[in-house]
Amino acid sequence: MILIFGKTGQVATELQRLGGVVALGRADADLSDPKACADVIKSRAPSAVINAAAYTAVDRAEEEEALATLINGDAPTAMGQVCAEMGIPLVHISTDYVFAGTGETPWLPNDTTTPQNAYGRSKLAGEIGIRNSGAVHAIVRTSGVVSAFGMNFVKSMLRLSETREALNVVADQICGPTPACDLASACIKMAYQLIQDPAKTGTYHFSSAPDVTWAEFAKEIFRQAGKSVSVIPIPSADYPTSANRPLNSRMNCSETEQVFGIVRPDWRSGLNKIIRDLEAIS
Repeated sequence: MILIFGKTGQVATELQRLGGVVALGRADADLSDPKACADVIKSRAPSAVINAAAYTAVDRAEEEEALATLINGDAPTAMGQVCAEMGIPLVHISTDYVFAGTGETPWLPNDTTTPQNAYGRSKLAGEIGIRNSGAVHAIVRTSGVVSAFGMNFVKSMLRLSETREALNVVADQICGPTPACDLASACIKMAYQLIQDPAKTGTYHFSSAPDVTWAEFAKEIFRQAGKSVSVIPIPSADYPTSANRPLNSRMNCSETEQVFGIVRPDWRSGLNKIIRDLEAIS
């Protein structure tokens, strides 16, 4: 049995759709109580753990960095420590925000981490804690997660398209948008492979291809959804936010393919599934 931290989030929802997992909501294990997270792992005795829960309010984290660090840093550290004690692997979802976001070269897993906002610092704390715990692990950095569930860019664009004929969208931030269903599948595969081969422990990147700007992504969302909305490209400077966003979130995922045999999927196919899911829900 694979134990999932997270129940209603994007990736946790998709993990449950895959089956064969037990998902924990906040009532079962609140990440603001790291000891409770460790205790529930001990009591459930899973064969592996996937942490798909996190503090993800990027802008609010600028004012709540202590809380973000407790949830994104201390809780995963506690998970890692108990997983090390029990001899079971931990798959932990991290973020492109641990990098500076400069340049144009895709980030490698061993590149220097210099997060530019509180959220990125909190996620980096979790990475460091897991590595130091001694647990067999896969830290999976991803970018631009989207799905038919929760709050994300696809749902925001489609909601705005109901009342707008044109939208300003940032065109100087580049990433590989990642459908949550593809990320969930990758995490499950990594967990099972780590059970069989602990030597695969390490930090990996997983995002979908091709890398695009948010403006380009928005255009494809509207195209696939059949929405007549004009996308007006703008620089990040024209869309100020409390937290700095990385301009370069390109991720080099070659090591993930080499070690786990997981190839970067095409997000355009995943986007089509998301739109179909949303149509079914409505």
